[in-house]
Amino acid sequence: MTVTYEEALQRYEPVFGLETHVELGTTTKLFCGCPAVFGAEPNSRVCPVCLGLPGSLPAANRRAIEYTIKIGLALHCGIASWCRFARKNYFYPDMPKNFQISQYDEPLCTDGYLDVLVGGRTVRVGIERVHLEEDTGKSLHVGGATGRIHGAEYSLVDYNRAGIPLVEIVTKPVPGTGFGAPGVAKAYVTELRDLLRSLGVSDVRMEEGSLRCDVNTSLSVRGSGVWGTRTETKNVNSLRSVERAVRSEIERQAAVLDGGGRVIQETRHFHEDTGVTTSGRSKEEAQDYRYFPEPDLVPVAPPAEWVEEIRASLPELPSARRARLQAQWSLSGLEFEALHNAGAVGVVEETVLAGASPADARKWWLGELARRANDAGVDVSSLPITPQAVARVAALVASGTLNDRLAREVIDGVLDGEGTPDEVVAARGLAVVSDEGALTAAVDEAIAANPGVAARIRDGKTSAAGVLIGAVMKATRGKADAARVKALILERLT
Repeated sequence: MTVTYEEALQRYEPVFGLETHVELGTTTKLFCGCPAVFGAEPNSRVCPVCLGLPGSLPAANRRAIEYTIKIGLALHCGIASWCRFARKNYFYPDMPKNFQISQYDEPLCTDGYLDVLVGGRTVRVGIERVHLEEDTGKSLHVGGATGRIHGAEYSLVDYNRAGIPLVEIVTKPVPGTGFGAPGVAKAYVTELRDLLRSLGVSDVRMEEGSLRCDVNTSLSVRGSGVWGTRTETKNVNSLRSVERAVRSEIERQAAVLDGGGRVIQETRHFHEDTGVTTSGRSKEEAQDYRYFPEPDLVPVAPPAEWVEEIRASLPELPSARRARLQAQWSLSGLEFEALHNAGAVGVVEETVLAGASPADARKWWLGELARRANDAGVDVSSLPITPQAVARVAALVASGTLNDRLAREVIDGVLDGEGTPDEVVAARGLAVVSDEGALTAAVDEAIAANPGVAARIRDGKTSAAGVLIGAVMKATRGKADAARVKALILERLT
């Protein structure tokens, strides 16, 4: 049985929540001195502590605690004056100690919020807790068709990631978003990523796993006031996939409920290729992990003065920056939201700083370049063109050296690695024909070749000039200034 998204939302109210895991950008791991680097040779960044060998003792990384407090303050959380680490006991092949040092009932940061803008409306997402823990290692399942353990021929384990400081940011349940639930979930992760990047605590590269999300979704019958059983879709690793995972689970759970079935509390896997989730394992409750205080670590008691020093060091946060830029660029809320949703605020700001007008910067990044990014399936900021190059293209158009069509060709050349905008213009011969004599000759030829059109213009039907303009543009291979061509045509015929 299948249920469309629209049908599901007619009968059910979605509630979602997100658990976002963020690898902190510290120099060393959380409890040892091993380098916290990505991409090193497997098992080359390990020691007795992060491998959990007998007799080894952890020592907490002060910078990781500072970064966690910084995140909590930016999310308007209260900061604990005293807390401690706990042991979370479970067996995974990539957890060498068979327990994870985390925080349980005494997290470092609690009860905050993050506001997100969706469709011109501000939605406040409550933050339940922000706590610090160590990351696990990484398993690689070789053979089979899916890359997962089922059907694999054998598995390899890389412990380089084990012990890297990991902050988990857990939202409160988010009800009341209705049809907009998937979009709000995506907007929250987008805003959180921007905030973390502005704080300088992580590179938040979802493709490398330094930011990954678990998406909790449940449905309640409209008007019942009773929340349904939730599922947890694990390790969703792109903004688009967060949105798709929520939508997929709404459709799947609605089909289960409509068919008289029962939603099972479990973890699920999201499949990028199909956009659907499949069952993982039944979801443990907290008591199944047998938490108890970590005996090898002293409690964490950040002094109030230190917390205030960290608060004073916070940079301008994304929401404040957006408000400032929106006012500077004279944009409406919806106009700026479109810019934000495209992930183009940063590149537009840099383009303006490089000399372009806000209107020109928005025009190129939200138009031509956003289309190229969409076709390539990448973020617009990942395109191989700099804001400085876009500003130069805008300047060449403003000076009359290029028209919009030629500017798009220049952008093609820059994206293809042919050099700077000026080098592409020179190499491809793309400058606008500005020689008055050449333009006049092209206009005269177009008039001579189209006497009927010329007669209509002489009779006052100036709209017919478009035919002659097109002929001149064709003759000059699009390099003429259309406005100047029109002026020359009307000078001769009216």
